[in-house]
This record gives sequence, structure tokens and C-alpha cells, in this order.
Amino acid sequence: MIFKKLKQKSLRKRVEAHLKKRDTSSVNSEVRTIGFLVDEARDQDFEKFYDIFKDLSLQPKDVKVFSFVESKKKLPSLRQNQVQNKDFDWKGNLHNQNAQEFLDKQFDVLVGYYPKPHEILDVLVASSKATFKVGVRGADERLFDLLLDVPLHDFNLFKGELKKYLGVFGKLSKKNA
Repeated sequence: MIFKKLKQKSLRKRVEAHLKKRDTSSVNSEVRTIGFLVDEARDQDFEKFYDIFKDLSLQPKDVKVFSFVESKKKLPSLRQNQVQNKDFDWKGNLHNQNAQEFLDKQFDVLVGYYPKPHEILDVLVASSKATFKVGVRGADERLFDLLLDVPLHDFNLFKGELKKYLGVFGKLSKKNA
């Protein structure tokens, strides 16, 4: 129990530290790559995230999805783009190479697709080197440049709002806006 409290405190400190040193100089760059952070407890249909490349006129290779799962099931999984609670030690250090590579990638847009503050996903968003971060209403607004007020169960509405606001912010190429 004491390690859990220490870990939570360490994760909060990491979020604060990343918020203080965030570089927003490229926040207005055009979208060429997009990443999604998803809570698997809420959504396991990742195909819809990968399909967003069509709406944003990207290449399929330019869309990445990474998820949080509370704990892996006993069954083997082919999914490598997952992080779980045990991938963080009590000091809040991440011990998952795939997750670290995802965070180090300079996405033009990172979408936190989860509806409320989440200690693990929040630290991942804060740690990400993405230049523009989008979340949904209810999430920790300090982490995101844009919050969309859409219900998560309506992905088509979310997709439409995301495209609309990326256009408003001039992040879509002129042919896609």
C-alpha cells in the first residue's frame, strides 16, 4: 500500500515536471503524424483509430495507437503497443521500451482518448514529445492544447470534431481542410 501511494505521488510529480518544461514552439505545425492514447477498459476497437488516416489524408503508417491496460490477461497477446500499471516502478519510472519509443516520437498531434484524469495516461500524455495535444472534456486540461466536448461512445462525432478543429487551427494541409 505504501508503494502504491509513493508511486501515485511520483507520477503526479512527473506530470508537473513535464508540464513545466513542455516546448510549444511547434504547436502550429501541419498534421503529418497522429498518435492515440486509449484506455482499454473503455475502448478495445482500435481499428477505428487507424482508419482516421483517411479523414485526415495521412498514410496508414502515420497513425499509431498505444493503450493502457490495467493488467495483462493470462492469455498471450500479440499487442505490443500496451502499457500497464506494473510498467512503472514506485518512483514513477517507465520500464516499457515500446511505450518509451511511442513517447519519444514527435507526433504532430497526440490524442488522449479517455474521459477523466488517469494517473498513467496523464503521465504518458505529459511525457510525450507530441507538438499538439488533444483530449476530451473531463480530462486534465493542463495537459492538452484542445479539449473536445464529445461523448466517447460516438466516435464519428469525435472524428468530425477533430477534423473540424484541426482545420480551424490550420493544422490540415490546404487540400484537406
